[in-house]
Amino acid sequence: MPDAYIYDHVRTPRGRGKADGALHEATPVHLATTVLDALRTRSHLDTTLVSDVIMGIVMPVGEQGQCLPRIAVLNAGYAQETAGVQINRFCASGLEACNLAAAKVMAGQADMTVGGGCESMSRVPILSDGGAWSSDPSIAFSTYFVPQGISADLIATKWGYSRVTLDALAAESHRRAARAWSEGRFARSVVPVMDVIGDPLLERDETIRGNCTPDDLGKLKPAFAELGAKAGFDDIALLRYPEVEAIRHVHHAGNSSGIVDGAAAVLIGSREAGIAAGLKPRARIRAFAEIGSEPTIMLTAPSFAAEKALRRAGMEVADIDLFEVNEAFAAIPKRFCEALELDPETVNVNGGAIAMGHPLGATGAILLGTALDELERTGKGTALVTLCVGAGMGVATIIERV
Repeated sequence: MPDAYIYDHVRTPRGRGKADGALHEATPVHLATTVLDALRTRSHLDTTLVSDVIMGIVMPVGEQGQCLPRIAVLNAGYAQETAGVQINRFCASGLEACNLAAAKVMAGQADMTVGGGCESMSRVPILSDGGAWSSDPSIAFSTYFVPQGISADLIATKWGYSRVTLDALAAESHRRAARAWSEGRFARSVVPVMDVIGDPLLERDETIRGNCTPDDLGKLKPAFAELGAKAGFDDIALLRYPEVEAIRHVHHAGNSSGIVDGAAAVLIGSREAGIAAGLKPRARIRAFAEIGSEPTIMLTAPSFAAEKALRRAGMEVADIDLFEVNEAFAAIPKRFCEALELDPETVNVNGGAIAMGHPLGATGAILLGTALDELERTGKGTALVTLCVGAGMGVATIIERV
C-alpha cells in the first residue's frame, strides 16, 4: 500500500466570528480560495496532478453550500480536472478531510489530493443547518441530548476539575499563542486574507490576549448554568450519569474555544506524485482513526481515538513527541492529558482554540499543520493530532517528520 505524505500546508489567520470581525466581509469561498491559491503558488504546483480537494464544512448551507470546495477549486485557477467535495464530521471535519484525502492516496486511487476545511462563522452561524439530534424530541430523548457546554461541565464535574484549574489552562493557551506569534512560529504557514482591491483584511490571529490572566478569567460568569437549569439539560445529564450529584458549571467564554472565521489546506500525495511535482515530502501519515463514544458526555473521545490510532501504527504513547488536541473547552485537553498520562508541556505547545479560535470545519487541518511546523522547528519526529466531536466521536492522526 502506498504511503501518503504531506508536502505543504497553509491556513488563513483566524478572525473574530462576528459582524465586526476582520474577516466578516470575506465570503467562505474567498477563504477557501485563499488557501488553495497559496498552495498552488507556493509549490509551483501543476494542479492537473491534484485529483480531489476534500474540505470539512460543518454548516454546509447558504454561502457554504453547493459543494463549496469545487467552486473554490475553479475560483483558485486549478485545472478543471480537479474535483471537490465537502464533508461534515462536526468539529473534526478538517482532520477527517485530510484523513480521507490520505486514504485515497494510500488506496492507490489518487496520486495527489488536498485535505482541509473552511468555516465563516460570522456569515454562517453555528447551528444554521438544523438537524434531528437536537431538534427532534424523540431523537433528543433517546440519545440523552445535551448541548456541548453542558457536556464540558459534566466532564469537569465528573473528574473534579476546578474553575481555577481550567482558567489557568485557558490563560496558558493565550500565553503560548502570543509567544508563538512573537517568535514567528506561524509565519511560514499563515497566509493573509486580502480584500477585493488587494489590501490585507487580516494577517494574524485576531483573538489572542497574551496578557490574559486567570484572575481576569475568574471574573466571567459561567456560560451554561442557566441553560442547564432552566432548560433541564442538567437533569438529563444526571439521568445518564447518576453517580454525579450535581453539575458544577465552570466553563465560560474565556475558557472555551472562540467563534472565528478561517480556512486551511494540506497538500497530500504519494512519493511518486511528489517527484512528478518536484516537491519534497515534509511528513508521512503513519495512521489515523475515528471512534464513537457515549453521546451525552460527548467530548471524552480524543484519548480513545488516539489509542486506536496508536494501535494501528504499532506505537505507544511514549513514541509520540508532540500532541495537538482541540481546545473546544478547557476540560477537554485536561482530560486528554490525564487519560494518556501526558506531560502538559508536550500538548498544544503553541496554544490552541481557546486563544486563537475554532473555525469548525477548518480546525483539524490547522492542527495538523501546526503539529508539522512544530516538529520541523524543534527537530522532533512524531506528532498526534486529535479532536473531540459532537454526538460522541473522536478522530486522531499520527504523522512522522521526513
